[in-house]
Amino acid sequence: MITRLYTHPIYLEHLTPAGHPERPDRLRAIERILAEADFDRLDRQQSPEGDAATILYAHPEEYVEKVKSRIPAEGIARIDEDTSASPKSWDAALTAIGAANAAVDDVFAKSVDNVFVASRPPGHHAEKVTAMGFCLFNNAAIAARHAQRAHGAERVAIVDWDVHHGNGTQDIFWDDPSVLYCSTHQMPLYPGTGALSETGAGNIVNAPLSPNTGSDIFREAFNTRVLPALDRFEPDLIIISAGFDAHHRDPLAEINLDEDDFDWATGELMGKADRWSNGRLVSLLEGGYDLQGLSFSVGAHVRRLMKG
Repeated sequence: MITRLYTHPIYLEHLTPAGHPERPDRLRAIERILAEADFDRLDRQQSPEGDAATILYAHPEEYVEKVKSRIPAEGIARIDEDTSASPKSWDAALTAIGAANAAVDDVFAKSVDNVFVASRPPGHHAEKVTAMGFCLFNNAAIAARHAQRAHGAERVAIVDWDVHHGNGTQDIFWDDPSVLYCSTHQMPLYPGTGALSETGAGNIVNAPLSPNTGSDIFREAFNTRVLPALDRFEPDLIIISAGFDAHHRDPLAEINLDEDDFDWATGELMGKADRWSNGRLVSLLEGGYDLQGLSFSVGAHVRRLMKG
C-alpha cells in the first residue's frame, strides 16, 4: 500500500486567538507522531496551492469574496464568535483545498492507494454561505465536486466521524442525491444539527450518539447505519471527514473513543472503498483538540491506511 501525506508549513500560519482549541500546535503534534519510524514509508508531499475557482463548487462567489475581504492585514479578525482569520488564513485555506483536490486526483490516477491530508483550517462546518465552527470553506464538499467534475465520478460518499455534526456538508448536499453524507456525532452538541430525521433527498444518514457513548455504541452506529448506506449507494470515491475529537481525552465533547476505534473505522471504510470505489479513499483532517488524543488517533488512522 502507498499512502500519501499532504501537509504544508502555511497551515501553521493560520492563527487563532490565544487559548483557542483550533491552534497550530495541532499540526505540530501530528508532525511529531508521523515522524516516527512506523511512518517511514509514507509518501510525503507538500500541499499544492489550490485554484480559487474550485471554491465555487461549494460556495457562491459573493460568499467567497466576503470571506476574502475579512482577512486582516495584521492581527486576528473574528469571522464569527468561534471562527477567526489572520493575514495568512486565505493562503492556508486555499492550500487546504488544493491538497484535498490533489488527493482526489491521486487516487483516480492510481498513483497512490489512499491519501491523508493534514491541513487547517478545517471545513465541515462551513455552509454554502456561512463560515462557522472554525471553518471558512468546506474542503470535503469541494473535493467531492472536484471528483465529479474532473474525474466523472457519479456518486461520492463523505463519511464524517468528527464528534461535531458536519452541518456545512449536510447543507451543501441536502438536495443532491449524487453525494451521500454519513455522520456519527454527539447529540446534543454544537452545532445542534444531525438528527435522525434529517435525511435530505435520502442521501443524508445521521447517526447521533448520546453523551458518554463508548466504543460499542459507536461501532454499532457504524455497522447499522453508515456501512449499509455505503453498500446501498455504491460510491465511486469515499472521502473521510476525519475529526478525532470523539477521543475520550478531548475537551470539547463527551464521547469516549480511543485510537483503536479510529483504526477499526478506517479499516471498515477501506473495505467499502475496495468493494465499491476501486480502493479510492481520501481522508481530510477536521477536528481533534487534545494534542495527545489527536496525535495517537491520527497515528492509528494513518497506520491502518498504510497497512491496507
